Amino acid sequence: MSRLRYRLGQGIRALLAVATRPDLAGVQPLLSDCEYAAFCRLSRADQFHSTRVLEAVTRADANAPTSLLKAALLHDIGKSRYPLAVWQKTLAVLVKSLAPGWSCRLSAGDNLTFLRAPFSVRAHHPRWSGEILRSCGTDEAVLWLVEHHQSNPNSQENHPLHAQLVALQRADNRS
Repeated sequence: MSRLRYRLGQGIRALLAVATRPDLAGVQPLLSDCEYAAFCRLSRADQFHSTRVLEAVTRADANAPTSLLKAALLHDIGKSRYPLAVWQKTLAVLVKSLAPGWSCRLSAGDNLTFLRAPFSVRAHHPRWSGEILRSCGTDEAVLWLVEHHQSNPNSQENHPLHAQLVALQRADNRS
């Protein structure tokens, strides 16, 4: 129940984000011009979320590596390919929590029809993020973190960036 309450709060924060502009002063110096332009294409709600992930990372580790800081900001860039309304994002989160089998079926393929779009974006945005960032020449460590930010961390425990992946996921889940 607390997970559901958290997700509903996240939806409310996303609704409120529409009315205000995020402070991007601390974002731009971390990113290349291309990465920053991609970040600016995110919805305000996703920009707020990404800056909260960055804040959570830096609170947990003031000396976090640059690759982790950049991944915190860029992990959801792929969502800009198909912007969703807050209700669509909320629907995808709730169905994944309450009926994971349906969520899996609805997210199969890159089907972006009205009903399936929220599930496809949720499932495939890590790969899309990687594609966008590759065109920016983003560092391989950042690409790996972004592309795996929804992966089961146990399946990646032998990867050299495993600790950064766990830190990114922890911050993402709290934000």
